[in-house]
Amino acid sequence: METTNPYGETKAMSERILKDTAKANEDFGVSLLRYFNPVGAHESGLIGEDPNGIPNNLMPFITKVGKGELDKLYIFGNDYDTVDGTGVRDYIHVVDLAEGHVAALENLNPGINIYNLGTGKGTSVLEMVDAFKKVNKVDVPYEIVQRRKGDIAKSFADVSKAEKDLKWKAKRGIEEMVRDAWRFENS
Repeated sequence: METTNPYGETKAMSERILKDTAKANEDFGVSLLRYFNPVGAHESGLIGEDPNGIPNNLMPFITKVGKGELDKLYIFGNDYDTVDGTGVRDYIHVVDLAEGHVAALENLNPGINIYNLGTGKGTSVLEMVDAFKKVNKVDVPYEIVQRRKGDIAKSFADVSKAEKDLKWKAKRGIEEMVRDAWRFENS
């Protein structure tokens, strides 16, 4: 696993520890779950993400702007080789992610198993903003600013192994993600 930032390096180090443990004990089972951008909240609106200060992740930033707690969303770059020039990521609904964790536990076998959890397709930042505005009927003012160092144009998961081995697949789309995130923000 190649890393590009300190967060990724801490995840890679944790994976190395778990892999070493599994190699040292042949009965030990490890499922390494890799995912990128969890989004949304529980549909009840009772459980979700509410970071302190200015959010680092896209969806909490969008909801804070939509609610009027922040003036505008900053979009880092619009000159990537993507559908609209903004970064493309594999956003996964947090409930799908939780179900992926359960599937991994229910199918845990001795040894090391690595699964990508995602939708297997990318959504651009502007596509996410547009979906939020359309589904929730809320304006989200934004400003395009320069790219952040280390950001890449596209990142999305190959989920075929999780679908095959775990019989797991993400069921919720962008509309559910933005609806549930907004419901949580307003509950």
